[in-house]
Amino acid sequence: MTEGLVGLAAMLVLAFVRMPIALAMAVVGIVGYAYVRDWNWTVAFAVAQTKIYETGRNYTLSVVPLFILMGSFTTRAGMSQELFRAAYAFIGHLRGGLAMATILACAGFGAICGSSIATAATMSKVAYPSMKRFGYSDALATGAIASGGTLGILIPPSTIMVIYGVFTETNIGKLFAAGILPGILAATLLCVAVAYVTWRDPKAGPPGERASWRERWLSLRDIWPVAVLFLFVMGGIYGGAFTATEGAGMGAFGAMAFALWRRALNWRTLYACLVESARTTAMIFMILIGALMFAEFVNITTMPNDLKAFVQHFNLSPILVVGAICAIYVLLGTAMEELSMILLTIPVFFPLVVGLGFDPVWFGILIVVVVEIGLISPPVGMNLFVLKTLIPQVSTGTVFRGVMPFFVADVVRLAILIAFPAISLWLPSLMK
Repeated sequence: MTEGLVGLAAMLVLAFVRMPIALAMAVVGIVGYAYVRDWNWTVAFAVAQTKIYETGRNYTLSVVPLFILMGSFTTRAGMSQELFRAAYAFIGHLRGGLAMATILACAGFGAICGSSIATAATMSKVAYPSMKRFGYSDALATGAIASGGTLGILIPPSTIMVIYGVFTETNIGKLFAAGILPGILAATLLCVAVAYVTWRDPKAGPPGERASWRERWLSLRDIWPVAVLFLFVMGGIYGGAFTATEGAGMGAFGAMAFALWRRALNWRTLYACLVESARTTAMIFMILIGALMFAEFVNITTMPNDLKAFVQHFNLSPILVVGAICAIYVLLGTAMEELSMILLTIPVFFPLVVGLGFDPVWFGILIVVVVEIGLISPPVGMNLFVLKTLIPQVSTGTVFRGVMPFFVADVVRLAILIAFPAISLWLPSLMK
């Protein structure tokens, strides 16, 4: 176990001295593997070469660039505006209704985007001006956008779920199905947080204009492509018509056809979408390769078995262990980038959790929820800094203060999902 702990500490030191996280994990993985094998560098570099080759040719991982491309096409097609407009038509007249509409629009956009940062960045441009026009406080406006943006990685398709599924050899289709009910629960609790804030301070979120029923039904006319695309992709995966990888290809093609139909795609925007997707995919693959090398090193140490023996020796409750792991993730999320955090810790925690008899699909959902909490956790929650960059007139302290009620709502959701695993596992149990 000592080798694993030293390797983990060395990796964190390299990351904190500003070495890229992918390179830090790769260096520690190669050096650690060589040390465990009596400084056999030939074997260590052979393992690294194998990991690079296998990751590059992994067919399942092709789902990553395809879902990213799907999100780029739908963003170019302007779907975020239609989703926000439709949600506003139905609930914008309520106190805090614009903030709730933002959260629901984030949930809908997350169903076709798969990225929290992209969802938060897009909705900051769409929703913030409307909330300011109606006199919303900056704290509530930014808090709703930042927390709603996190739904992009929980409501399928989700890049984080794909990476977790590939890394742990968990069925990606079941992970996608497992994220639907927790996603609905998340949107509901975030709206409850908005209601609480406006109950405490009615001036923070005054009601907007009430739309007629005719205007409400007309607003739904503009968002039917989102529903069709989501139901087609997820319905096909859920019903067993095609795999998650094939579904990603179908979704990317459908999103491109939709963007062409709306005349939002030309040669220049197509090139921009492809370049953006390629850059994001390259970043993810670099981190994944480094994490696989680090995982190979951890797996040949005694660390996973020693952790399991430690838990069994002290007769700790399995749920207590999971709670402690989630607490560690929340703390790490305040200082580390989310994907790197997951890939760094899964080699340590996943064997322990599976050894305790927990379902890997359920644990995967917990991981995603904890990452969502990390995205809005001061001081380095990624969504918070995205908002600060895009809305520079709002102070960092205001953004931090505004997100705290939503942070509490996310912690409550995490506790509910730990206490009631059936919320995550019911839909996967029905899959063909």
